[in-house]
Amino acid sequence: MMRRLLQPFWVLLAVIFLVEAWLWDHLEPIVARVVALIPLRAFKQWLAERVDTLSPAMTLIVFLVPVIPLFPLKLAGLWLLAHEYWMAAVVTIVFAKFLGVGVTAFIFDVTRVKLLEMRWFEKLYEFVLALRAKAAALVDPVKQRILDIVRGDGDGWSSRMLRLIQRFRKSVHSAR
Repeated sequence: MMRRLLQPFWVLLAVIFLVEAWLWDHLEPIVARVVALIPLRAFKQWLAERVDTLSPAMTLIVFLVPVIPLFPLKLAGLWLLAHEYWMAAVVTIVFAKFLGVGVTAFIFDVTRVKLLEMRWFEKLYEFVLALRAKAAALVDPVKQRILDIVRGDGDGWSSRMLRLIQRFRKSVHSAR
């Protein structure tokens, strides 16, 4: 009974986790393109050479430090929210989120090999990958149902209603 009550909560958490994973997957190539456009490629090579000389523990610091300057930006977004500058707050928070994920993906790409030398980090990395797979397995059926409803597939009332709306729209547009 309790598990059934918590199911929407777990699905919501899984969706949030998958959105983060999606951002990570899709921002990393964008960051790679930006790196290709500006001299960040040379910086990435320079950083990779420096990381090779560091211990795994020091590499962890290199991985964590770029996130620190983004904290004031997120605080600024919260301040804007508190003072009801809604649009500026949303833009600031979304910008901070994208920038944070992009920078983290860039730095992780450079530091991954060294970080995975630490046993606890490797276990954590494997745990996150397993959690991502579990979240996808939890959300996929819900996503499929939503796609079926949007496409109008199936026999449920929502599918029939969507087909009826589509027919009505076609008749309105063909009457013009």
